[in-house]
Amino acid sequence: MWQQKTIHLQARNRGFHLITDEIEQQLPQLSQYSVGILQLFIQHTSASLTINENADPTVRHDMEKHFNHFVPERAPYYQHTYEGDDDMPAHIKASTLGCSIMVPISKGRLALGTWQGIYLGEHRDFGGQRRIIATLQGELG
Repeated sequence: MWQQKTIHLQARNRGFHLITDEIEQQLPQLSQYSVGILQLFIQHTSASLTINENADPTVRHDMEKHFNHFVPERAPYYQHTYEGDDDMPAHIKASTLGCSIMVPISKGRLALGTWQGIYLGEHRDFGGQRRIIATLQGELG
């Protein structure tokens, strides 16, 4: 069976945010699947999705610091600058990390590892509300 839903995330500050619980809360139909796949696609070019450490918040802090160092603002070769200093770096970070992830579903739950969580990478200072298209596919149990 296939199902699809748009998930709306509240506006967040720039950084990496653990959104696993929010995704699960907005997808109560996960519990219907005995086996399947959840695909998440963010409909923005300045935010990303990835999976990483869910327990220690310093990982999210360090991810933000690393990407800000790796992709600095105001690089002299940026031409796309009219939307602010954070815009072009946000596009680069989003392309580097990606706009979608796939997570297996097992016995009605996301089959993430013990220390894994879903991250929203918010790469703009004021990115606003974000939309994610969630597509579920699998066998109902």
